Order: sequence, then C-alpha cells, then structure tokens
Amino acid sequence: MDCTALEHDAVKFAKTAVICDQNGKYNEAVFYYKEAAQALIYAGMAGSKLEGIQDKVNEYLDRVQALHNAVQAQSSDPLKSKQQVDLERAHFLVTQAFEEDEKGNGGEAIELYTQAVELCIQTSHDTTDQGLQGKLKQLARQALDRAEGLKESQSASPLAQSPQDRPGPSGAKPSGGPCPVRQFFPLGPDFSLQDRPQPVRPVQSSEPQGQRYTSEEIEVLRSTSKINGIPFVPFMSVDLKERFAFPVPFSDKLGKLALSPKQKTIFSRWVRPDEICNNPTMILSVSSFSIKQTVVSDCSFVASLAISAAYERRYNKKLITSIIYPQNRRGEPEYNPCGKYMVKLHINGVPRKVIIDDFLPCGQNGELLCSYSSNRNELWVSLIEKAYMKVMGGYDFPGSNSNIDLHALTGWIPERIAMHSDNQSFIKDDTFRMLYQR
Repeated sequence: MDCTALEHDAVKFAKTAVICDQNGKYNEAVFYYKEAAQALIYAGMAGSKLEGIQDKVNEYLDRVQALHNAVQAQSSDPLKSKQQVDLERAHFLVTQAFEEDEKGNGGEAIELYTQAVELCIQTSHDTTDQGLQGKLKQLARQALDRAEGLKESQSASPLAQSPQDRPGPSGAKPSGGPCPVRQFFPLGPDFSLQDRPQPVRPVQSSEPQGQRYTSEEIEVLRSTSKINGIPFVPFMSVDLKERFAFPVPFSDKLGKLALSPKQKTIFSRWVRPDEICNNPTMILSVSSFSIKQTVVSDCSFVASLAISAAYERRYNKKLITSIIYPQNRRGEPEYNPCGKYMVKLHINGVPRKVIIDDFLPCGQNGELLCSYSSNRNELWVSLIEKAYMKVMGGYDFPGSNSNIDLHALTGWIPERIAMHSDNQSFIKDDTFRMLYQR
C-alpha cells in the first residue's frame, strides 16, 4: 500500500468529517471519522513516518464514540413522507426527460414530462402541506411547459414527418423498400478507466464482421445466457438507453430473491431504501473499509468487492462504480427514487446486464440482512450484492471463490497460485517478489 496516498485519504476524510460534524450531520461525520482513522491505521502499517498517528486515530475514534448518541437520536427522526418521496420521483422523471430531450429523443422526453406532471398533480391532491404543494405545482408547470414546447417544435419541423412521408431530393416520395435495421453491438468492460464516461462509438457497416457476434457466437450466447432458470442477456450498446424513470416504484417481475436459512430465522419484511434511511444515496465514498457482511455466506464476493473498491480509491480509476446504472452526466452511479437499477457483470464469458429493484431484506430489529455500507445511507454495497445474488439464484448462496467473483465484477482474468506445501512448483520468495513488484 502507498502510505502517502493513505495519508492524503486520511486528511481528506478528516476534513469532510469535521464539516459534517459542524453542520450537525452526525451520521455522515461518524462515517468519515472512521474512514480517516482506518486510513491512518493502514498508513502506519505501510510505513508512514507521520508523528502521532496513533494519537490522532484515538482522537477520531473518541469523537465517533461521542457522536453515537447524537446519531441514534437523529435516526429516530421521521422518515420522508410518501408525498416527499413522490416529489423526488417526479424530479427524477423530469431529469431523465431533460436528458432524453437533449439527446433528441423528443417522443420519450414528452412521455416522461407528461408522467411527471401527472405524478405532481396526483401528489398535490394527496397532501395538505402547502410548501410541498407549491413545489409540486412549480415542477408540474415547468414539465408541462417543456412538453408543450417539444410538441410544437415537432409539429413545426419537417423532421417530425415519417421517412415515408418526407419528400425526396426531387420532391417525390422515396420508393418503398426495406428500412435499414438498427444494429447494436456487444460492450466489454471499460478498461480506459478514465474519469469521464467513454462515448459509445457507432460501428459502421464497413467494419469487419469480427466486430459483431457471428451466428455461432450468438448460438453459444443463447445456450449460456440462462443461469439458474433466468435469462441474463449480454450487455449491448442499446442497454445504455435503458429506461429507469417511472411514475410508480419499479418492482422486479421475477419477484423477491430466495432467502438463506439464516435470513429466514430473523427476517421481518422487504424494505425500500426510503423506508429505512432519511437520505438514501448511491455512493458517498468508494471505500473497502465501509463494507460490512452479515448473514449471507458470500465472503469471497464481499472480499472481491472490497478489492475492487480499494483499487478504485487508490488509483482514482472507475472500476466498481462503472458497472452500476443509472449514471449521471459525469458517469457516476446515482440513487434512483423509482427503484430500478442495472448492474453489468461478467458471467459466462461476456458482460451481461442484471436488472434489479431496490427491495432489501430487513430483520426483526430493523437491520439489513444483506451486506451493506457502514454509512446507512449508502446503497452501492447492498445493490451490487443483490445483483450478483440474483445471478447465483438468491441469497441462499453456497459460496464461491474470489477468482470467479472478482472476474464477475471487473472482467479481470484471474491468476490462481497454489500455495500448498506439497506443491513443488511454488517458490514462496519468487511469488512474494512478483506480488510486491506488481
């Protein structure tokens, strides 16, 4: 580990913790104080020469302990009302509509704007909170104005005509013929690892056939796409246009995941994030330190998730965050109040899309019965685990190994080293030197 990078992490997390602490955001402050303390502990293990590391660690942990009572008091605050959640969903609909609008997808944008207007009107009737009613009416007015503007521009533009009705260069309508079929192509993992999302380059018809799936490859994909009775199709370029905004919360048509025996003994109900936390968010900080495992026997997967998070944070390269959708314009995964997510996993040789809702198993004491982040508002740990458990047949997971799980998350080709004492080809000094140099 790079002790300098860990020292910088500790400073960054400590500054964020102090700001949250001063603003009364004790839950977030506890999270960042812990992150700062753990970063300093690892920096010391990596050979940091900073003075007073242990004293500073103790100072942060003492503050964490002092804030626990405040955090517990804050956690008893009432959750957002249904109408407040509906307002968030309406905002998300408008945001998605605006993005479709910018892409030139007028029809899709109009539909989303219209759904946002209808949701705002319905929610406004369901609440007596005048402040909330004002926000809903303002959002509805903005969405309605934009939808009407789009309709007018479409009706006035010759591009709104269908290709069959549009006159050709000589004024005559084009002769009837087969319309060109849109083709979509397989997308592999993004190994460019840039901060900005990479645009999908359209594949021209003049490119060699090797850029597309052959009929033999399609047949192989068809036979390997059904896993545990569920088809998981390859992740294609068209999947980047997946719709995530809905006027009602999304529910997986395949139902809830099967629970493990340990989960069943303490299971209470399935909950959505807005039912257990005040401010759900996808990611506050990508950190291996914040990942907590519970009763699901997927320690190899949790270890792989921690490795991926540590790599992303250490090298500042998008790795684990690039596989979660929806994403904002910066390519960062975002919380979806509509409850639908898509995760890209490498399964059976190709990246595949896994669609999930945001229902999570909850215990009798209100605790999550799945892996989670130590910051209760963060969702990325629970949702990525849920996507992988869906592929594996449910939370009753028999276990795997980190080679398989890390490949599923990253697409990296695993290298396995047998370290048994009876393995004559294993030379411990050479292996350690190789790992150290990498």
